[in-house]
Order: sequence, then C-alpha cells, then structure tokens
Amino acid sequence: MPAQPGGPVGDPAAAPAAAPPGSPGSPAAPAADPVAERFHFLVNAPALFNAVVTALEWDVFGHLSAHPGASFEELRAATGVPAHSLRVLLHAVCTTGLLERHADGTYHNAPAAAELLAPDGPDSWRHILTGWREIYYPAFSRMSEALAAGTNTALDAHPGDEPTLYRRLAHDPELEAVFHRSMSAFTLKSLDALVESEEFATVRHLLDVGGGDGTTSARLLARYPGMRSTVFDIPSVAHLAAGARVGAEAGGGDRIRLHPGDLFTDPFPAGADAVLFSHVLEIFSAEQITELLTKAHSVLPPGGKVFVYGYNVSDDETRGWYSARLSLYLNVLASGQGMAYPARDYEDWMRRAGFGDVRTLTGYPYEHGLTIGTKP
Repeated sequence: MPAQPGGPVGDPAAAPAAAPPGSPGSPAAPAADPVAERFHFLVNAPALFNAVVTALEWDVFGHLSAHPGASFEELRAATGVPAHSLRVLLHAVCTTGLLERHADGTYHNAPAAAELLAPDGPDSWRHILTGWREIYYPAFSRMSEALAAGTNTALDAHPGDEPTLYRRLAHDPELEAVFHRSMSAFTLKSLDALVESEEFATVRHLLDVGGGDGTTSARLLARYPGMRSTVFDIPSVAHLAAGARVGAEAGGGDRIRLHPGDLFTDPFPAGADAVLFSHVLEIFSAEQITELLTKAHSVLPPGGKVFVYGYNVSDDETRGWYSARLSLYLNVLASGQGMAYPARDYEDWMRRAGFGDVRTLTGYPYEHGLTIGTKP
C-alpha cells in the first residue's frame, strides 16, 4: 500500500479532516429523529465507552491538555503504542466528540474533555470510569438472567458466598481499592453541593452510616470545624477510612472516629445528633430501608436529624440516565435489590420510622436529592 501523501502510512493526519454535516462544502442532511440518533449512538456505546477509558489509560486527554494541537506522531511518541492501534483509537474517540481533529491534522480536547477527562485529581473521571469498566459493566451481560431471576446472579463472578458485592470485595483487596477509589471520585462530584448545605451547620456529632472510606465525613468536617463524625461501615471498608488522607482532609483525624460494624446486626453507635445515609439506602429494599431509618431514629435525641443523600429517579420514573444505570447495577450485581428511588419514597419511609418535618431538597448535581427528617 503506497504511503498517503503528506504523512507516513497509518497517520490519519495525512488525510484531510472531514467536514461536519451542515458545514460549507457538505450536503445538507435532513433533520434527524433525536430518538433514532440516540439509538445509533447507544448500540455503539459499549465499544466507545471502552475506547474513552483506554484513552484515559494512555493519558491522551492529559497530554493534549498540556500540549494542545499535538500531531499524530507526537501522540504516538507520548503513548508508545503502535501507530495503527492509535489510529483506530483516536478515530473512535473523535466520533464521540470528546476529541477533535482539525484540518491541519492536529488533535485537541473538546471543551467537555478538557473539563472532565484531562484532570487527574481524587475526583477524576479516570478513577470513576476504570471502576465501572472493571466491576460494573462486565456484569451487565448477565442482565436478562439476573432480572428474570430477581436476584444478582452476576455476583458469582466474584469469590465468596456473601450476598452482596460490598462484602465479597473483601476477598480481593486490590479490586476493593479500585471500587472505593471509583466510588469516592464520583461521590466528590456530587459532594460540594451537599457540604455547602446549611442544614449541617448546627450538627455537632454526625453518624455517617455506610460512610465507606470517609470521603463524605472528611469534607463535611473540613467545612464545619465544630463537627465531629463517627464513620460506621463493615470492617474491611472502615479500614480504608483509617488512611492519612482522611485525617488530612478533615483537618485533624481526631475528629473522625471509625466504628466497624454490620448495618443490620450491630447497633448504631450512640451519641450523635444527626445521622447521614449518603449513597447507602438505594442498595436495599423498602423494608430494609425502613428498618435502618428506625434504627437511626432510636439513637437520635429529640430534635436530631436524619439525612438521606443520593440519586433520585424522576417522580414519573421515566428520566435519569445515572439513576437508571445505578438501579440496574444494584439489581444485576451489587445487592439484587434496591434502586434509585424517587424522593417521595424516602419521605414516606422516614415518616413510617417516626420522623417529622420531612422534606426533600432538589436540584443537586447528577440527579441527587437530600431528604431530611427530624425526630420529634
């Protein structure tokens, strides 16, 4: 095969960039049905998702952030992968719109990629999407089987006999770390709005039930110097919260106490004036959620508050991509039950548990809401 004019074999920069539909020099395209357009993207999305994660692993977005307008050869030198492999990958990511190839053959991050995919901090999408690829998405091939059986049959891919993914991950510390790094990163995406809520301003001692590695408590304590927190979670997870990062972010590890235990079989620690369930209750059934809220009610003093923060599907249960993904993940893999419930469900369960002045604050990022109840 002869070399393409202007560049080496396999270098897509040798060919001119195609004009986008509707641009000068391209034929006008008829208006498309947006649902049909979404369908065509959806059926190719699994491959394109993995292409984006691969580009993250190869630091394509990071390199283009530091070196906008890099050529194909510059990207090949930076990634160290075969030219043809890079050509295939860059084409795939360009089709998503996250990368742009200009007429001169240079590559650039799209604004969304520069904002979402180039950074590499604790809340990086690199951590989130790696966790989804390694843990969440392999399970979705078992969806028909799991939903028909009414249980999380995809869990059998993980060693152990425990009924939930969270407990089975204790058998694989490396994968458990990937999981919690992904969870923490996504928690941080929605956490600023929670931390800035003035509802926490009067809390002195927070019981963070299912608090994982302490990310939420650490941020709340950094925001409210007069607050202390007890993180209550299963032992293998509570161990993760003991790291120096939590103490540093909280401005003093002595303000976070770790209390390992089982959410259902062990009593909640006493002494808190508020209980927080952040990204926890959606894992469970209505009966289990009511049980946990009742346990929270029993350890709170009069006037104590309970907070439930997490995904809320729309009231008519027809909207919310993130909520839909979470609900499927829970039922196929994580727990075999639960979902991103609408806010009205949480409000009803709080009232059944004995709480009053129940209300939900909406408008939080990533389809989140904060439901609050007060013990009379």
